[in-house]
Amino acid sequence: RLFAHWEAVASTHRVSLPRDMAGPIAQMARHRQCREPVPYVSLSQHGKCEEAAYEERQYPAGKWACVTMGEPMYEQSISMSFMKLMRYICKENSVGCHLGMTVPVLNEIHLTKEGTKLEHEVLTAYYLPGEFQQNPPVPMDPNIHITERAPLRVITRVFYGTTTEETILRQISLFWELLGPTDMVLRETYIVASYENPSIPQRRNEIWFICQA
Repeated sequence: RLFAHWEAVASTHRVSLPRDMAGPIAQMARHRQCREPVPYVSLSQHGKCEEAAYEERQYPAGKWACVTMGEPMYEQSISMSFMKLMRYICKENSVGCHLGMTVPVLNEIHLTKEGTKLEHEVLTAYYLPGEFQQNPPVPMDPNIHITERAPLRVITRVFYGTTTEETILRQISLFWELLGPTDMVLRETYIVASYENPSIPQRRNEIWFICQA
């Protein structure tokens, strides 16, 4: 029943779910309450009436498991990447055990030069839990790379719902309207941070604007 549910979710992303995903899906369901937050420091919050419109954060350097995909649709790329990461998290690693989930999962995207579309290539990154930061388990999948990502300063804004190319471009546009003219952030590279699994219709996401070094 659980597999059938995820099969239906995958079909909305134009992705077919392989049968070997049944084990990782069941494991993730068993451990769904244990999610370690990626560490960060809040530098400032901006908003009205006690509601934060956006927040500036500093993320420390850390080790991430990363996969890059370039499928025709954004949803296909992130689905294919996360299936690979799920296998790694659940068992296909050098310690042979469930590593634990961290949130958010990051999807790094690039806009075309015209700024009207997303480039096909998307990097999906999973932060390794604290206990594995010093000695990351080696992935069995050669497409997964353990990367030491540099400290990152971002301006973030929450949005809810599905993440498609259309919704992401709309969120980027809304955020630019909110911020106004500024040279402090990158204009072609953005991050979509996902906090909940794709089966939740009104799931929490954030759009991250990356501050210039």
